[in-house]
Amino acid sequence: MTAPLQSIVAKSLTGRFTVHNLWEAADKDALLADIGGRVRGIAAGSAVDAALIDRLPALEIIASFGVGYDKIDAAHAAKKGVLVTNTPDVLSDEVADLTLGLLLSTVRQLPQADRYLRAGHWLEKPYPLTATLAGRKVGILGLGRIGKAIARRCEAFNLPVAYHGRRPQADVTYQYFDSLVGLAKAVDVLIVVIPGGNETDKIVNAEVLAALGSNGILINVARGSVVDEKALIKALADGTILSAGLDVFEKEPQVPAELVAMDHIVLLPHVGSATHHTRDAMGQLVVDNLVSWFDGKGPVTPVVETPWPRKC
Repeated sequence: MTAPLQSIVAKSLTGRFTVHNLWEAADKDALLADIGGRVRGIAAGSAVDAALIDRLPALEIIASFGVGYDKIDAAHAAKKGVLVTNTPDVLSDEVADLTLGLLLSTVRQLPQADRYLRAGHWLEKPYPLTATLAGRKVGILGLGRIGKAIARRCEAFNLPVAYHGRRPQADVTYQYFDSLVGLAKAVDVLIVVIPGGNETDKIVNAEVLAALGSNGILINVARGSVVDEKALIKALADGTILSAGLDVFEKEPQVPAELVAMDHIVLLPHVGSATHHTRDAMGQLVVDNLVSWFDGKGPVTPVVETPWPRKC
């Protein structure tokens, strides 16, 4: 186990396997030198790079905690014949709920209004009028499981939905845009929910923000790396876009001072799936993947890159 995980994970795994807690080792290199040849599985609560994979010649499976696995070198694992699993589905609704809450908080300035009341300013005058959701169109960058859950919630708010991804999806009726700039031009709210990694690094750049426009709102619940943070700070400072609601940042837990100083945006400390219920479900899926694999039943939720046949 590379980092602390939920108690449900620790209890379940220690009852079934010999578990080595890498994060507790005073000398991690010494521990890996001692046990590396015997380790067959990883319960990954942190990054697993090529160097670590190479030090574990008997490794068969990496069970990653989280739907995003950009910190796991899945491509290198595949070359080594090592499976990688993640924890999809069980967190989709939680993240989608948080996304709509973040959108509402950003548009209606709910955290700012709360601070206004607590500071006693309501005694002096009413809180200023805010922007509205009414009449807005939402663009979703990345219409995967979470993206679709967000879209369904947007529909309940009577918000038209459009999307951009690698290709149009036959099972949805939302409008598809083959370019991100085109999507940004057509919507008032851009919700980002794509995986991190080299392919999506800073994909939301100055051009996209300019296309979103002065009434535009950016919501990012994906990875901080997918947004050009410097371009975003400039766009927020000069009014290129109206506001932003951010749950993720480029160098977490460090958040740029320029963002912290802005009172017209909403910032959250990466809490998209952070409830007891959902984190326990994610932890259980880590356990289920490991148990299923070592019981000879195969992985439960293998990632795309992993060397495992899929049913059509």
